[in-house]
Amino acid sequence: MNKGSSCDGLSLHRFASSPWRQSAVAIPREIVAFTENYAPGTVIINTSERRLYYVLGNGQAVRYGVGVGRPGFEWSGTRYISSKREWPDWTPPAQMLKRRPDLPRHMEGGVNNPLGARAMYLSGTLYRIHGSNEPETIGQAVSSGCIRMTNDDVTDLYDRVKVGTKVVVTR
Repeated sequence: MNKGSSCDGLSLHRFASSPWRQSAVAIPREIVAFTENYAPGTVIINTSERRLYYVLGNGQAVRYGVGVGRPGFEWSGTRYISSKREWPDWTPPAQMLKRRPDLPRHMEGGVNNPLGARAMYLSGTLYRIHGSNEPETIGQAVSSGCIRMTNDDVTDLYDRVKVGTKVVVTR
């Protein structure tokens, strides 16, 4: 399941010196009022807002800042979390390697890996919600379609969701 990520826009040389717990959070995680009609436990990603909501119920959600797909890599739809990984390996797909031939062909999971501390794979796609060792990219449109979070935030969300969780991505 780790084959074929669509998460480039990376500065791999920066990872070696970046501790995974680095968390220059410009967009703090917070509980907010949420009145949209989704079941508790649903993940809503509003790409134009660059925010992810984890629905708690009773009119509340946890709101996280996220990095989203850059122009040309935007998408929307309903998916499900098909699997979850701690410290996932990363293998860029062929189409990404054509755009970025400087990328490694495979990276083991760990603090230097661009997928960060956790990844939640989205059914039927090459996309995932994953951590990032580049917290300054949160709130930006920089990826090839994946949803990026700080490592602290992705770990928090990872602990809340289960395989099968509904994920709704809107533009």
